Amino acid sequence: MKMGLGTVQFGMDYGISNQTGQTALEEAKEILETARRSGISIIDTAASYGKSEEVLGLLLPKEHSFRITTKLPGLVPANGGDFDSEEVVRLMEGSLLRLKQRSVYALILHRADDLLTPYGEMIMRGLQKCKRMGFTEKIGVSIYAEDQIEELISRFPIDLIQAPVNLFDQRLIHNGFLKRCKQQGIEVHARSVFLQGLLCMEPLELPSYFLPYAAQINKFRSYISERGISPIGAALSFVNDIPEVDAFVCGVNRQEQLQQLVSLLRQPTKWLDYSQFAATDPAFLNPSQWKIS
Repeated sequence: MKMGLGTVQFGMDYGISNQTGQTALEEAKEILETARRSGISIIDTAASYGKSEEVLGLLLPKEHSFRITTKLPGLVPANGGDFDSEEVVRLMEGSLLRLKQRSVYALILHRADDLLTPYGEMIMRGLQKCKRMGFTEKIGVSIYAEDQIEELISRFPIDLIQAPVNLFDQRLIHNGFLKRCKQQGIEVHARSVFLQGLLCMEPLELPSYFLPYAAQINKFRSYISERGISPIGAALSFVNDIPEVDAFVCGVNRQEQLQQLVSLLRQPTKWLDYSQFAATDPAFLNPSQWKIS
């Protein structure tokens, strides 16, 4: 199964469509068990996801089949201060301690552009040291389409990228970047499959911020409704059918939600033309730019 489990909800209240807040500990345990039984192999977390790493450390058994990816926070010191590559190692050790793991599958930079600062080479040396020490199998970056991604993969030995890919955000498909990653042997993990839940919300429920994009959202909803497809089913089948995507992560708040996703993925799908819904405006596609509070 290409779908992995995102665990930001285990540690904090997250997502525009999230109405239940942070996932309770007992519910998180049930979600992990459902993921195991369903053949899900990837678990995605981060040091900045509240208590997510601690929750996983508490709930995961000593022996498990999951491949954990975690992310380091921004590493560039404020006001041009000093930085030591050993800081990367110390942060990695902190994540492993919270996760109660000897190693993870992938260690990812939450802010890819940190590598393009004067501290970039030192940060990369720290990442590579983590790899040599056996703390991680792969090192990578979390990117947005508007980042300087070509420079990143040409300058640095990146094993894995995590990038937003969904029905509205098809930029990395159309510009050929995902194909270039595949050609260079870089593993691709897609995130933001539901655009933080935006794809699944009823148009009338959307904050006023999204009014400029209402026509496009309504067009998408009409298209799938006429074909008897749910927004969740459409979003899943779209990313699951992209050959360059090795895995994609989806976060849930309840066990029943994960069971629904697994069930939808196991159903046969038919090819539909979703290219007509591709957008390019970062103010729409990048949740960090949303002004909805």
